[in-house]
Amino acid sequence: MINRINFLKESFKNLKTLGTITPSSRFLAERMLRKIDFSKVEVLVEFGPGNGAITKLILEKLPANATLICFEINDNFYKQLSEIKNKQLVVVKSSAEKIEEELKKLNFNKTCHIISSLPLTIIPEEVTDEILEKSFHVLENNGTFIQFQYSLTYFNKLKNVFNQSISLGFEPLNFPPAFVYHCKKVG
Repeated sequence: MINRINFLKESFKNLKTLGTITPSSRFLAERMLRKIDFSKVEVLVEFGPGNGAITKLILEKLPANATLICFEINDNFYKQLSEIKNKQLVVVKSSAEKIEEELKKLNFNKTCHIISSLPLTIIPEEVTDEILEKSFHVLENNGTFIQFQYSLTYFNKLKNVFNQSISLGFEPLNFPPAFVYHCKKVG
C-alpha cells in the first residue's frame, strides 16, 4: 500500500513525464511478458520502470545468467529501483534515447527484448522518433519491442518503424485499461 501511495505522490509531481497516476497492474505486466521465451533471454531492457511493478515480474522470470537493464530518469523511482537487491538488475539513470551509449558502457551491443512503459503520447515527437529508431537498431533480429499505451495513437508509427510486424492486445484489468503493442524486428 505504501508503494501505491508513493507512486501517487510522485505521479502528481511529475505527471508530464510519468503519464499516469497508478502503477501498472500484475495483469498488464503478465500480458506484456506473455510472448517472451525467457529461457533464451540474455539481455532485456526496460524503459520507464517507475516503481518496478513490471520489473519485479521480469526478475522472477529471468534466467540466472541474464541481465535486466532499466532506464529511469525520475530521481525517486531510480532510488527505489536501485535498492532492489538483485545482481541481474542494472538501473541506469538515463533517458531511453541513450540506449546505444548505455548498452556499450555495460559491454552490450544488442538486446533481445525491450519492455516500454514510456508515455509516448506526451513525449515530444522528435524524442520518441529517436527512441524508436535506436530501439529498433539495438534489437537482435526477431527481437521484440513491447509497449503499452492508453490509446491507439502510436499504432501507425510503430507499424512503420517495425515494418508492419506488430500485433495489438488489450488489458482491461489495469487502471486505466491499456493497449499492448507487440512489435517484432524481422530479420
